[in-house]
Amino acid sequence: MPELPEVETIVRDLRKKVLDRTFLDVWTDFKKIIKKPKNFEDFKKEIKGKEILKVWRRGKNIIFDLSDNKSLLIHQKLTGHLLYGTWDIEHGTWKPAEKGPLEEKVNTYIHLLFNLDNGEMIALSDLRKFAKVELWNDKELSESKEIKNLGPEPLESEFTFEKFKEIIKKNHSKIKQVLMDQNVISGIGNIYSDEILWEARINPFREISTLSEADVKNIYIAMKKVLLKAIKLMGDSMSDYRTISGAKGGYQLVQKVYRQEGKKCPRNDGGIIQRKKMNGRSAHFCPVCQKQHS
Repeated sequence: MPELPEVETIVRDLRKKVLDRTFLDVWTDFKKIIKKPKNFEDFKKEIKGKEILKVWRRGKNIIFDLSDNKSLLIHQKLTGHLLYGTWDIEHGTWKPAEKGPLEEKVNTYIHLLFNLDNGEMIALSDLRKFAKVELWNDKELSESKEIKNLGPEPLESEFTFEKFKEIIKKNHSKIKQVLMDQNVISGIGNIYSDEILWEARINPFREISTLSEADVKNIYIAMKKVLLKAIKLMGDSMSDYRTISGAKGGYQLVQKVYRQEGKKCPRNDGGIIQRKKMNGRSAHFCPVCQKQHS
């Protein structure tokens, strides 16, 4: 699933392309992707003619502020990613008008496509079709559980070490689970929780109650460092995520533990990266430099 760095990359790239553009039309072959309003024809009628005033991110959500006090929310879920370009329909299948990254297989599962007034398009490629798209009145969106229940943004200046320490100490779970809880901190998922904890030398199975203030400080510093680096590298494309041009991000080339089981720890400490289950998810870590404490 695209996490904070991937979604932030998409949002920053979209800002360069779609601000002040107007939606002319929308197409889908999977009407269930539209969650609000439930009827696709109502969604289509509402979105046509709306101008894009702002594009921003909250957690893993992409939000377009539109004219007439409307907001378009897109959550890409497991395999979804937004693309920008032009496509032509051939034998019932959308084909990119130009040669290049958009032709890669992972970019061809197009189930939603917006036509813009400059002749360009925004497309959603989503192999599993889990993504959700919602059109809100902007005031209702700000008060909705989708937005209101999200934890603070980890890269905002207001998210100080004291704030971080305060919110995680309220929890009694394992540290990886807490980092991934969107109601505690927004935007971090499986990839970056593993990478942050490796950077901080903290075992993902450590209970919050066992962490010293120095441990918590190391996690806080690692969180900022890893997320900023991943944004700089335009996200992690080990799985389905691609940038809006269809190209891969670069973080998968430098990641340390996520999906690296069986490999030597990059610290050359003699450890071999392990993968263990945690509540149906996977945790990747080095048993030497991320030793479990009682």
